[in-house]
Amino acid sequence: MTNPKIDIAIFKEDLTSTAAEGFVTNDESGGIVTFVGTVRKFTKAKEVVRLEFEAYEPMAIKEMQKIAEHILAHYPAERVAIHHRVGILGIGDIAVVIAVACPHRKNAFAACQYAIDTLKETVPIWKKEIFTDGEVWVAAHP
Repeated sequence: MTNPKIDIAIFKEDLTSTAAEGFVTNDESGGIVTFVGTVRKFTKAKEVVRLEFEAYEPMAIKEMQKIAEHILAHYPAERVAIHHRVGILGIGDIAVVIAVACPHRKNAFAACQYAIDTLKETVPIWKKEIFTDGEVWVAAHP
């Protein structure tokens, strides 16, 4: 059963924050917080050429759904959107968008931080960082 207050998706094409923010916007929420994670040019002083993301999509969707359900139950939130990109991403491309709407801003900020921190710990999405002098796979769960 899908929850109409949750929007979870994995995209192979470019992401924007527009869809996630549009989904969570509602008349009950006074605070909407959006986190947008982008590909940066340097990681630990190494120059990044691009990132490549892979996911075990059925489990990734299931785990992102768990994160969103937790947010609805504990913050409390009115709506949650979690969108992640897979494939090859260049510098500046958006890798992840999380939007949370709550009646008050404090809960929205806390819920959004919970979502990105938990996503990085539990969701089976792997990242390969390609540098000017080599490459490395980054574990789904550091």
